[in-house]
Amino acid sequence: MRIGIVQFPGSNCERETVLAVKRAGMEAVEFLWNEPREKLQSLDGYIIVGGFSYEDRSRAGIIAALDPVMQEIKLQSEKGKPVLGICNGAQVLVETGLVPGLENNKLGMALTENKRMAGDKILGTGYYNSWVNIRLTNEYQRNAFTRHLKPNDILHVPVAHAEGRFVMTEALLQEIKVQGLNVFQYCDKEGVIAEHFPINPNGSINNIAAVSNKAGNVMAMMPHPERTPNGDAIFASMRDYIKEGRAETVPPLYYYPRRQKMPMYTKLPHHHEWLIELMITDNQALTVQNTLRQLGLNITVKRQIHWEISCDTNDILQQIKNSGVLFNARKECEVNPLQAVQTTAAAFLIRAKDDLLGQQKRQTLIDHFAINDVHAIKHGVLWQFSAENMLSTELIDKVLSTNIIYNPYAHDCYQYQQSLS
Repeated sequence: MRIGIVQFPGSNCERETVLAVKRAGMEAVEFLWNEPREKLQSLDGYIIVGGFSYEDRSRAGIIAALDPVMQEIKLQSEKGKPVLGICNGAQVLVETGLVPGLENNKLGMALTENKRMAGDKILGTGYYNSWVNIRLTNEYQRNAFTRHLKPNDILHVPVAHAEGRFVMTEALLQEIKVQGLNVFQYCDKEGVIAEHFPINPNGSINNIAAVSNKAGNVMAMMPHPERTPNGDAIFASMRDYIKEGRAETVPPLYYYPRRQKMPMYTKLPHHHEWLIELMITDNQALTVQNTLRQLGLNITVKRQIHWEISCDTNDILQQIKNSGVLFNARKECEVNPLQAVQTTAAAFLIRAKDDLLGQQKRQTLIDHFAINDVHAIKHGVLWQFSAENMLSTELIDKVLSTNIIYNPYAHDCYQYQQSLS
C-alpha cells in the first residue's frame, strides 16, 4: 500500500508522517506540489501534511486549497481512496470543501484563529503548542481512520497551530453530530468533554478536533497523531480500510449554505479610521495575486491593514500611535483613507466575526500602556483589486468565488469606499 505524503511550500511535518506511515506497514511516497499530478493516480491513499503552506498567507490553507494538486486529490477521494489532512492539511481540506462534503464541495465551515479565554479575558490568540487529550465522540461514525480505536480510548497527542478553531453554523453542526462526522473531541485525561482552556486548546465549537466527510474516507484533523506512537491506531485503521477495498457512494449532506449579503462599510460616528501599508514588498498580496493569475484571473492585488478606533480625544489617538501596538513605524506607514483606494479598483474590507485581535490590542493598550480611554478597536484587512482593462463585475465575482480573501463562516466582507467624513 502506497501513501502519498503531499507537501506544499512551507510544509514541515513530512518526516514524522513518513515514519508513522511506515510504522503502520505502508509505503510512504513523498509528493511535492510541483510534480506531475499523474503520479498521484497510482497511489492508494493520501496525507496532506502539517506545517505552514505558503506561510499561511491570506489565511491558513487557502492558497494550497486552490492549487491544481487538490483537484486531483478530490478526484481520487471520489473513488473512495482515504485522504487524511493533519493540522495545516486539515485547513487545506476544509478550504477545498472536501470536508464536511456539501453538494459540489461547497465551503461549509472554517478553521480560524485560536481563542484562548479565561472568562472575559483573552489569554492568547495565534500559535499554540502543547499536548492535549482527544477521544472519539459519543456519536462518531466508524470511518477509514477509526477501525483500531474503541470509544473509551483517549489519545494523548500534540497540537501546534495558530488557526485550529472549527467554526460553522448551528444547522451544520447539528447535522454533523447526527451523522457522526465530528469524529474526535478534545477532552481531559479522564475523557470528560470540557469547553474551557486548556482542555479545549483553541476554542473550537463543540470541542471538535477532527471532522470527516459523510463517506468516511476524508478526515480533517487538527492535532498531530503522526508525531507520537499514541496516534498509530489512526494510520493502522487507514491501512486496513485500504486492504478492505470497499468504497461507499453516499449523497452529500443536506445542509446548503446561503449566499451572504455584502454590505457597504460605514465608519461609525466619532470613530477614527487608520489604514496601514507596508513600506516593503507585501508577500501576502503578491501570493494572492499570483494565485489568482494562475487561475486565469489577470488581477493586480493590494492589501492594507484597517483599524477603526473609538476614543474620546486626539491626544488618546496619538498615545495609541506612539505605543507601536497597532503598527510598526519602521516598516509600515499610515495612509490617508481618502487617497487609499484607486478610483478604478474594487475594494473589500474583511473582518473576523469574532474580532479577537482588535480586543487583544485594546487589552494590551490598557494593561501595558495604561491607555484606559480606548472604548473599542476593530481590526480588518482591506483588499484592493484592479485590472489592466476595466474591472468587470464578472471578474470580481470570480475572484470572490475563490474565497481567497475570506471564509464567510469566520469573516464578514464589506464593500469599501473612502469615507468622506
